[in-house]
Amino acid sequence: MAKDKTQYTCSECGGNSPKWLGKCPHCNAWNTLIESVAESTAPTKNRFASLAKTAEVTTLGDIDATDVERTPTGHDELDRVLGGGIVEGGVVLIGGDPGIGKSTLLLQALDSLQRAGQKTLYVTGEESGAQVALRSRRLGLDSSEVSVLAEIQLEKILATLDHVKPAIAVIDSIQTVYSEQLTSAPGSVAQVRECAAHLTRAAKASGTAIVLVGHVTKEGALAGPRVLEHMVDTVLYFEGDTHSSFRLIRAIKNRFGAVNEIGVFAMTEKGLKGVSNPSAIFLSQHSEPVPGSCVMVTLEGTRPMLVEIQALVDSGGPSPRRLSVGLDRDRLAMLLAVLHRHAGVACMDQDVFVNAVGGVRISEPAADLAVMLAITSSLRGKALPKGFIAFGEVGLAGEVRPAPRGQERLKEAAKLGFSVAVVPKANAPKKNDKAFEGLTIHPVERIEEAMNLVRNIG
Repeated sequence: MAKDKTQYTCSECGGNSPKWLGKCPHCNAWNTLIESVAESTAPTKNRFASLAKTAEVTTLGDIDATDVERTPTGHDELDRVLGGGIVEGGVVLIGGDPGIGKSTLLLQALDSLQRAGQKTLYVTGEESGAQVALRSRRLGLDSSEVSVLAEIQLEKILATLDHVKPAIAVIDSIQTVYSEQLTSAPGSVAQVRECAAHLTRAAKASGTAIVLVGHVTKEGALAGPRVLEHMVDTVLYFEGDTHSSFRLIRAIKNRFGAVNEIGVFAMTEKGLKGVSNPSAIFLSQHSEPVPGSCVMVTLEGTRPMLVEIQALVDSGGPSPRRLSVGLDRDRLAMLLAVLHRHAGVACMDQDVFVNAVGGVRISEPAADLAVMLAITSSLRGKALPKGFIAFGEVGLAGEVRPAPRGQERLKEAAKLGFSVAVVPKANAPKKNDKAFEGLTIHPVERIEEAMNLVRNIG
């Protein structure tokens, strides 16, 4: 079969060039030309003769919107992130640092699906079949019936998918797959984009659910073009320190479920096991309250979780440092300014370090109040009361704004035995609500009001 002609497209302006150049001849940008398959330019007798019949146009109200059928993977935490399970014909992209557990989790999931009667296929491009078998033995998956294919050529993989017709197939990894239609090496932008596009079309046409494993760059983003994330239905990221036994899987994009949903796993000798109560791993076990520690309730997708925010304020030099782990550093600088202007707490000459315990990343602004209370507690050397939680967004004017789904956050705190809560006034529940028994709730409207309240109840 003759190879398709290739061209080079500028990623900045979209201009085409028949050969690779260091500088784009259209916009003069450097190193932006990427190889791609050229579209056919064969002339036709009639420009409109090849057009198919127009498709039928239907209004939204007439479309039967039935819920998609899902196949559980046998791992509750993975099902939670996927939105309930694997969807027929769905394409999932999962990325993470090397050695964090992507292949381990997917091999466990395929084995569970196979034992449930589903036909599965594991395509490995980085390991041999013997290496995959050794890993399955280490995971305790004895006599597993998962089919394995060691292949990196796209055309052979597509032929195997068409012949075997599995219900779920894993491609580990998409960066190792190459197509003969392109001359570039496996892992290049053109190869990753074209191979992912062909696999996505195959999944939609055959109904096979395909999981693509992706490498990540030093910055933590998926290697390859961002268009790869637009092609697929679901994008999952592995998070967590490889030196820790806990792993987080976060849904960045999900056409079949909630985004920002997370699943929590613990790495054991027998592979990854789901953690049913993740709040326990994000709280330090202090026998007595310590200065600089404040617990907040964060919302990850549909799951409320308790996370401990730790702050350390120490005497700095002429250029004090502001460092944060798991929280936005720019937002920390803004909160310190608000703390000084509206609550009279000055940290201009102090080093400020803030950390979210357990390696979790908190992106929602509902952590503002807990961060400010932890900083004040460390600066004054006075611990917050035992069983204390706080959440709420703090504005530049010093107002405490409500957090979404505050009632669910408070119910989670009451369920885990917390006794004192400082929350935005708009999140305060109605009186005589039995769901919050044992939890004393103090609603506040401004940051200075929260500081005075903590000073009095402490």
